[in-house]
Amino acid sequence: MKITPPEKADLFLTNLFWHGKQVILRSDGILCANAYELVHSWAFETVFSLFVDHILEEQDSVLNGMTSDLETEEGRQRLLSLLRTVAEVPFENAARVIPGAEHYQSNPRALYLFVEAFYDYWRSYDRYLVCHSEQGPRSHDKRPYRTFNATIERLTGLIRSLYRDMCENITGDHSRIYRQVAAGCNVGVIATRKEWNPPNPGTLALTDIPFIRQVLINPPLIIDPPENRRSGQFIKVDRDPLEGLELESDEWLCYPAQVGPLSIFIYFHHIFMGLGCSLANLFELGSDEMIASGPDAVFMYGVPPGHLAEYGDVPTVFFDDDVNGILTGAIPGEDRFGYFGYLKKMALTLHNIKMMKRGRMPFHGAMARIMLRNGNEATVLVMGETATGKSETLEALRFIGRKFIRNISIISDDMGSLEIDEEGRVLGYGTETGAFIRLDDLQRGYALKQINRAIIMSPQKANARVLIPVNFIEEILKGYPVDYILYANNYEQVDADHPVIQTLPTAEVAMAVFREGAAMSKGTTTSTGLTHSYFANIFGPPQYREVHEELAVRIFHAAFASGTLIGQMRTRLAVPGFEREGPLLAATELLRLITENEEGKNL
Repeated sequence: MKITPPEKADLFLTNLFWHGKQVILRSDGILCANAYELVHSWAFETVFSLFVDHILEEQDSVLNGMTSDLETEEGRQRLLSLLRTVAEVPFENAARVIPGAEHYQSNPRALYLFVEAFYDYWRSYDRYLVCHSEQGPRSHDKRPYRTFNATIERLTGLIRSLYRDMCENITGDHSRIYRQVAAGCNVGVIATRKEWNPPNPGTLALTDIPFIRQVLINPPLIIDPPENRRSGQFIKVDRDPLEGLELESDEWLCYPAQVGPLSIFIYFHHIFMGLGCSLANLFELGSDEMIASGPDAVFMYGVPPGHLAEYGDVPTVFFDDDVNGILTGAIPGEDRFGYFGYLKKMALTLHNIKMMKRGRMPFHGAMARIMLRNGNEATVLVMGETATGKSETLEALRFIGRKFIRNISIISDDMGSLEIDEEGRVLGYGTETGAFIRLDDLQRGYALKQINRAIIMSPQKANARVLIPVNFIEEILKGYPVDYILYANNYEQVDADHPVIQTLPTAEVAMAVFREGAAMSKGTTTSTGLTHSYFANIFGPPQYREVHEELAVRIFHAAFASGTLIGQMRTRLAVPGFEREGPLLAATELLRLITENEEGKNL
């Protein structure tokens, strides 16, 4: 629901946008100067009216003791006038001048409870502020901290002070405990329009959508998207899904993501505002120069469902425009697609396809550079399906290896690419500067240690996730020789014939294991039981299997020729009772293998 203010609104907002538990305020960057302007603003009156509608519909207990005329416009206006007055003066003074206030003289607590519920109602929403910036010497993105100070910080202070002043003026007493909650907005962005050349007809409709240039997050940011798992695959179609698309540009934003070495313009509709802003914890925000150079791929998240209806019941689709050298992806704006996995995986699918076209083999896996205290280093790549223990094992390695490991640098948490250098070595590259990790599979206390930077999604549900930054873009793009390539086997038990880490003898045997892509589902998608996916990567390789197969043959033979150890690691993440112990023991064996091998190299 979009609410547009009257022409002479007191608060300089372009509009308010409500969807589910989200509220988005769009502004030119100039907000109320003081509490008086705030409480007399169009925005305050709008939220007040929505709150009254809410408590009337729910027949909330806060109505007990209130006047019975709140269903009438006259009754609402009297209560609104009373609230505006008690924001400045004690209740007994307000009662003398505001009609209808005498009702509360014998029971001021009813009014106090109304204010408490009103405040909680506002804070129950995920709140976002978009500051639009025009290009030029006075644009907001030239001094972003000043804009954020003048908007996010000021709004937080004003709302918190307004709430406290109202409560004290009604009760005639001071609070004894003060909680500095984020009463304003959880996230703020500065967005501006930029010049760029649309590469094909389907992208022409996107030129008026502003680009995010800065993001401010007040962590920990906790959001509860409509969905908590992903289903289906991304389908390659023979027509650009963006052609003929009609958009309201003020309902969209673009996050120009640097996904590995690529520039992918990720457009998201306001209904997915929280998920779209969460990209800041996963992908580097592209520079002005990258925007001007144009995208390698374009992804629209939140397209009107009717526009994609021709592609079937799950129209999560992409198009390869070979003529213009651009990839385009689209996902409908429906709650069933409101899960961060859709946003992340489509972007990575487009990355993987582009990398194959450039001669690199994409991988689905976690890669880390491990620096031992004795000065030796090793780069480990663990490939496997979603929820097979890749990231969990590397995090367990960090936990158990403190005496032997100086540092672990995460190069890839989910996707990356491999190529062969001039010396015949296999080099690995990452894509994301952040990690999207299952909360249940982390070491105890790990999430709390990272909470000052974390975005936590659906903590009360199965497949709860934490999204945290883990590395810098320069590090993940450097390219490191890979010493170990392991397949994450999450379903087999360990015994004498099935060791924790099993070395594979030849490139052909290794490729057979990786090509089968066996994994036991952990509930992060709608798949169940033992599944198989080509190279454990449904995000591009199956759609371009011939191209990928040729690249895989080259990579695996080069890896064996250059001395890379290739095998499979039994994490047992999907074996009941081994959800934590499995990755821990896998990490222990991996640490032993790395330490012995690297020490042997040093002799």
